[in-house]
Amino acid sequence: MLETLLTPQTVQVRQAGHLDWKEAIKQAASPLLTTGKVEQSYVDAMINVVEKNGPFINIGPHIALAHARPENGVNEMSMALMKVDPAINLVSEDHPITLFFVLAASDNTKHLEALQELVLKLQDADSFARMEKATTVEELVNEFRGVEK
Repeated sequence: MLETLLTPQTVQVRQAGHLDWKEAIKQAASPLLTTGKVEQSYVDAMINVVEKNGPFINIGPHIALAHARPENGVNEMSMALMKVDPAINLVSEDHPITLFFVLAASDNTKHLEALQELVLKLQDADSFARMEKATTVEELVNEFRGVEK
C-alpha cells in the first residue's frame, strides 16, 4: 500500500533553510493539498494539534507523523513525506526531525494497513539509515516499493 501512497508526486527532499516546524508540516502536506486529497483546514488542524498537545507526532528518532482527525478536512486517504536537511526542531531542540510524514486518514480504519507498513519500514535499521542518507526523491520512493505486511 505504501508504494501507492508515497510516490514521486507525494515525496519531497528539501534543504531546511528557514523552515520552522509549522512551515515544514505545511510544505510536507502541500502535494496532498494541491491534489485535493486534503483541505487547508486539515493542514491547520495538524499544526493546531501539535500546538495544543506538544511534539507527540515525534514517533521516533528524527521522525514526525503529522496527522489530525478525518473530519478536519480529509477527502481521500493519503500520505506524503518530506525529508529535510538539516533537521528542524519540532517545538523544541529535544525533537530534531528530518523525516516529516503526513498521514491523512479518511476514516478510523482504512489507514491502518499503510501505518503498519510504515512502522515495519521505520523499524528496519537498514531501511531507516537509507532514508536518513537519501538525497533524492527517487531514493526515498524506492524504499517504499515492495513493502510487505
